[in-house]
Amino acid sequence: MSPRTRSVPVAPGALPGVGHAWALLRSPLDFVGSLPEHGDLVEVRLGPFRTYVPCHPELLWQVLTDDRTFDKDGALYVKVRAVAGNALPLCARRDHRRQRRLIQPAFHRDRIEQFSTVMVDEITALTSRWSDGQVVDIFSDLFDMAVRTVCRTLFSTSPTPAAAREFRRALAVGLRGFLPGFLLPPRLERLPLPLIRHPRLMRGLLDARDLLLAAPRRPEDAGDDLIATLTSTGPDGCRAMTAQEIHEQIVPMISAGADTATSALSWARYLLAQHPEAERRLHAEVDTELGHGPARWGDLDRLPYTTRVLTETLRLYPPAWVMPRVTTAPARLGRADLPVGASVLFCSAAVHRHPDVYAHPHTFDPDRWLPHRARALPRGAFVPFGAGPRKCIGDHYGTVEATLALATIARRWQLGVHPRADPRPAALGTVLTPRRLLMRVHARGGVNAHRNVPTRPTRDIG
Repeated sequence: MSPRTRSVPVAPGALPGVGHAWALLRSPLDFVGSLPEHGDLVEVRLGPFRTYVPCHPELLWQVLTDDRTFDKDGALYVKVRAVAGNALPLCARRDHRRQRRLIQPAFHRDRIEQFSTVMVDEITALTSRWSDGQVVDIFSDLFDMAVRTVCRTLFSTSPTPAAAREFRRALAVGLRGFLPGFLLPPRLERLPLPLIRHPRLMRGLLDARDLLLAAPRRPEDAGDDLIATLTSTGPDGCRAMTAQEIHEQIVPMISAGADTATSALSWARYLLAQHPEAERRLHAEVDTELGHGPARWGDLDRLPYTTRVLTETLRLYPPAWVMPRVTTAPARLGRADLPVGASVLFCSAAVHRHPDVYAHPHTFDPDRWLPHRARALPRGAFVPFGAGPRKCIGDHYGTVEATLALATIARRWQLGVHPRADPRPAALGTVLTPRRLLMRVHARGGVNAHRNVPTRPTRDIG
């Protein structure tokens, strides 16, 4: 597959004053998924501003791996950092290398293996609280579990269930206010719109963070948790973080650690409820490999179908679906010559749902990740966590937790979508999450272990 050679087309449907911002905020997958039909690099209007969305895997790979040219910098990120701080996911290249080198030890493979015991503990506790026939808000339950897991593994604290719920609520409201404020044109920011209120929302999120970490750090673990790591001199004498720098890392670390696994798990459970044969194969695998206990670290290599289900879910619903980059030098992207300061929007779904990259791209097909099929994909075709120097630092942490949870839930429970669920992606979110994913849980093999009728057609997964 080679990039098309034509000038950069503009996506249709721009509205006066806001351009494509409303479509991007209200129905992200529908809008982003439609871009590849217009070209390999498509211009999108956000108010009066132009931004470019790479829809070809090679172009997306170029943007992600050349962080010197395509940086997280410029006026947009100045606004973001003024509110949220200069944390690892938001900092410019000049600060990124040092921060990443200091944080990286917390996510080494041997540490994640140690963390997996906490993951199993929290997953088991959650699934043990469910009862046959109960209706649960699956995203909320899984998010609270994931928040507790992040706090126990990275910060050596054990927050109360109430603190985890408060952080979830504050994060949902806070992030809902961020994206419109940063995508809509400046003149709209001065209007008293309910969407644009991110500074006040951020203060509420910081209060929830403090409540979450109010429990004393466990002394037996505090010596090598993330805070201890960041206060120590890093590799090759890398300067330790200040107290302010550490505080700025906490909310992004907790939210990213919880959002990645929770989003993937929630969408996986929704997709499985829509595809009985895929769920049957998942149940057969976990029944064979897990016996009667939860999934553990040593089981991961024996769960290939579980892994493929999760990978296919991440293709269809990549958690961090939009991330701007800014050119720091003149750049050639495809056949477009971009000036300094041009905005390029990383939208992995634009490639993940490209019909020239994936056959039947809107179909849930875990077997497209069988080794012989996956090897045929070009680089840049699958980037749910980004790529290159700024690839998500916690990608392995999140996928391990999600795989353990998916297998453990499948071993004990069968889930069906409740008629009052609204599984569309939430509008205005920085992470792709379902709006309200109510599911009824049934004990596997019990007299009530039947499936609810799905509320949406099998193929309508966007």
